Amino acid sequence: MGQGFLQIGLTLCIVILITPVFGRYIANVFQEERTVLDSLMNPIERIIYVLVGVRRKENMSGWQYIRAVLCSNLFMGIVVYLLIYFQKFLPWNPNGLGAPTWDTVLHTTISFVTNTDQQHYSGENTLSYFSQVAALGFVMFTSAATGLAVGIAFIRGLTGKKLGNFYVDLIRAITRILLPISVIGAIALLILGVPQTLGETLAVRTLEGSTQYIARGPVASFEMIKMLGDNGGGFFGVNSAHPLENPNGATNLIEAIAMISIPAAMIYVYGLFANNIKQAWLLFWMVFIIFVVLVGITATAELQGNPLVNATLGMEYPNLEGKELRFGWAQTAMWAVMTTATMSGAVNGMHDSLMPQGLFSTLFNLFLQIIWGGQGTGIAYLLIYVMLAVFLTGLTVGRTPEFLGRKIEKRQIVLASIVLLIHPIAVLIPSAIALAYPFSFSGITNPGFHGISQVVYEYASAAANNGSGLAGLANSQPAPTALWWNLSCLFPLLAGRYIPIIAILLLADSMSRKQTVPETPSTLKTDSLLFTSVTAGIALILGVLTFFPVLALGPIAEGFKLASGS
Repeated sequence: MGQGFLQIGLTLCIVILITPVFGRYIANVFQEERTVLDSLMNPIERIIYVLVGVRRKENMSGWQYIRAVLCSNLFMGIVVYLLIYFQKFLPWNPNGLGAPTWDTVLHTTISFVTNTDQQHYSGENTLSYFSQVAALGFVMFTSAATGLAVGIAFIRGLTGKKLGNFYVDLIRAITRILLPISVIGAIALLILGVPQTLGETLAVRTLEGSTQYIARGPVASFEMIKMLGDNGGGFFGVNSAHPLENPNGATNLIEAIAMISIPAAMIYVYGLFANNIKQAWLLFWMVFIIFVVLVGITATAELQGNPLVNATLGMEYPNLEGKELRFGWAQTAMWAVMTTATMSGAVNGMHDSLMPQGLFSTLFNLFLQIIWGGQGTGIAYLLIYVMLAVFLTGLTVGRTPEFLGRKIEKRQIVLASIVLLIHPIAVLIPSAIALAYPFSFSGITNPGFHGISQVVYEYASAAANNGSGLAGLANSQPAPTALWWNLSCLFPLLAGRYIPIIAILLLADSMSRKQTVPETPSTLKTDSLLFTSVTAGIALILGVLTFFPVLALGPIAEGFKLASGS
């Protein structure tokens, strides 16, 4: 028991130590200050700017930035769809895999372009190496860079700066952050036992005399950007629970740190842009404390185990169902909370086998989206809650709501409300339809409380751009079950990604155009412990009020049922 919690503690200590270092580096990249990669990347970037016709110093308005995001993502989606659909005729296909069904290709394309990476297929049996690398690997870089660019543009707008140029931000996010760290990380994973090969599936003779087929491929390079970019889509069907994606404790630690590093660092980046490190640390500790509480709830429940099983055995055992023994209950519990908090979606154990407390924590993360939040967009959601707290507290005490020296007015609140309201719409409406009509039940393996969690989790994961699942929906089975889940998830995938991005950029643009209001003795201080506590309370109350019925009918009811022994 002690060793498990010690592992969790050491991982979190590493996160705390690297956050200011990595945050300052990211801020230097997007403020175009000197970095260690200047001599290598400056010439490469100049060539790219010339080839694609980008004017480096040209700033975009809100709508120009939005059009750039949408057009580039549409183009990427078309390319990815065609590469996967025609993989039979493309190279690096030693196993001779044909095209998946059109609905699987469409769902996969939109899922990866939106940085969700929700998978309704098993990678080793469905996609060629070329599709994994040239299609999905490519878009894992660009979708993560898109989120980073939007997050940086939002921070710039709030702090009174121009939004910048999307294409410049996209390129610098890839060349200065995602690509160099992915190369170093992939080499580390390769050394630690993760394969990187274009060889076909191995057929080996076992000790029993039977034949076993071992899937492999260019896994190390795929795995690192999957984790660093909070993409989460696995090269293999069981994701980071697979021994060739995540073979040991060292690789598990590297992948976990990569998963949380950018979302955590972005809070510090905000502090540097706003010239208010104190507020950045207050927000960091607010998120960190909520995160640690959720990890503690999940880990304790997994350690105590299933009361029905323990009653049968006559002694207490940890809940080891759906877990890799090389990670155990502790690392699986921490990873489950971390992957849903960062919107990564990668799994090193099966979430469907978590205790109800673990399902509560993971669903709560998907509903709130600020602990730590998505790649780049997480900081935007967090700061929107801060703005909402400023607005509500300002009205309460009779002061004009101001944030970073700029007044918050009707337009800003309307745009912030759109960001916060689209998520429950994208989750609850599809969930209600799926639970109301019997044709979708063919894919639900648990019709009780757990079945409700399975359905809601699927759409919450899609709308939050997370991609993990409870693996009990048979969403990779033949039509019509797979067709239903592939198509019904498209609305939350698209709405959960692009409507908030549009509102976030318009909000940033409107704030950047406001005149600075001089600070007075009556100005509300946002870098105090009291205000940060109010922000945390507002975020938690709004999240609970919006989704409490779902939580009550799902993991909470399941927990009471287990506790009662039924």
